[in-house]
Amino acid sequence: MRLSELLRDLAPAGLTVVGPDPAIAGMSFDSRAVVPGFLFVAVAGARADGSSFIADALARGAVAVLLAADAPAPPVGAGVAMVHCADPRGLAARLAARLSGEPPARIAAVTGTSGKSSVVHFTRQIWERCGLEGASVGTLGIVSRAYTTPPGLTTPDPVVLHRDLAALKRSGVDHVALEASSHGLDQRRLDGLLVDAAAFTNLTHEHLDYHRLMDAYFAAKARLFTDLLRSGGTAIVNADSDRAAELVALCARRGVTVWTYGRAGEALRLLTCEPHATGQRLGVSVFGQRVDFDLPLIGDFQVSNALAALGLALATGADRERALAAIAHLEGAPGRLQLAARHRCGAPVYVDYAHKPQALEAVLLTLRPFAAGRLVVVFGCGGDRDRAKRPVMGEIATRLADITIVTDDNPRSEQPAAIRSEIAGGIPRERTNWRDEPAGRRAAIAAGLASLSGPADLLLIAGKGHESGQTIGAVTHPFDDAAVARELVAEAA
Repeated sequence: MRLSELLRDLAPAGLTVVGPDPAIAGMSFDSRAVVPGFLFVAVAGARADGSSFIADALARGAVAVLLAADAPAPPVGAGVAMVHCADPRGLAARLAARLSGEPPARIAAVTGTSGKSSVVHFTRQIWERCGLEGASVGTLGIVSRAYTTPPGLTTPDPVVLHRDLAALKRSGVDHVALEASSHGLDQRRLDGLLVDAAAFTNLTHEHLDYHRLMDAYFAAKARLFTDLLRSGGTAIVNADSDRAAELVALCARRGVTVWTYGRAGEALRLLTCEPHATGQRLGVSVFGQRVDFDLPLIGDFQVSNALAALGLALATGADRERALAAIAHLEGAPGRLQLAARHRCGAPVYVDYAHKPQALEAVLLTLRPFAAGRLVVVFGCGGDRDRAKRPVMGEIATRLADITIVTDDNPRSEQPAAIRSEIAGGIPRERTNWRDEPAGRRAAIAAGLASLSGPADLLLIAGKGHESGQTIGAVTHPFDDAAVARELVAEAA
């Protein structure tokens, strides 16, 4: 396809094209992936400026370069086209969509600080039980019955995203649920998608190292509804969020359909929630009609995630009765309050990705009603990351759990003992319900299991969730919390 054909009808602001009209065989944001006939996207990133790699891209055969409108044009040969645009990232995403081929027919997307992985995971399961071929895309990779990839970025770059969507379409997938991170939305990685249904879960204090202000963080999330949700689409909004009214107003100005969910929801209102041994019995008003069903997962947040997924599924063509029946069969996303094992004494062992103070506090509060005996937590903090959270998490863990075992997470380049010491620094001296485990994470999990004495006890292994490796120094060693827990339980049997 010629460059002029690719650009036809797009007409982005500040577009200028200088040079020939070459045939474009593909495109890349990474000069190392360029092959002859490619368009190279030279934009500034968090770690490097793509314009520094133009020479490398040209040497590898790039025939066109896309830059910001105000970027200086580097010297290039006569056979290279220079494309300048005020929004090069947005244009690149739309070009990637055109180059990649047709995506699945129905696209659902979810954004929010937490819950995205679970919502797309649940939405895919509901579609499949309704006879629809579905896929989920996000932090856990691509999951479908036809095409699967390993975990990666929550929202991959647009070239990878649109390539994968086209591959899903070719494999027979017609419904896709994808995570829309604030970084991905702000960096235009999802532009070029026509979203049929979009869900908003919540907004809490996070990623301010990038967005700086909560309003800017919310504005990035809101792009899913103001810019990417098609005019006839449906917005699924958590009515229990303090940002719900603001988002509903934005959607109303566009005239899109809005379904709210949660305890204050209108379309999907949670009426009753009764925990039991294996999950929760829910009473939900579904568009005015009460329906009672079981959710085989624990925690208020999983109820919220399940309702968001139900909304997305219904908005994208799922049969209502089959979708409601599917909720009784939902399986939790790997590493998200995942029941990993059951100790020989009957105590459950959960694994969760909680690696920040608010998340650790939330999951411990969620689990407390299910631990009539002792609540035990094993956790650590990652190296080369926010040090301020370490003592805060030490205080939270020892306040909310009966027994806390401090261990290593991904120490990376830091000394593990130093990280554990900083965690311990936040624990009040009078609290003696904790121990430091210097022998490593496996030994800490074993110690946590040894602390269980009956079915009323409960163990939480927090911090790494779905991760399958532990980074110590520059080396990532195979390590899966859930798998290790099962191995240790089997050894003790």
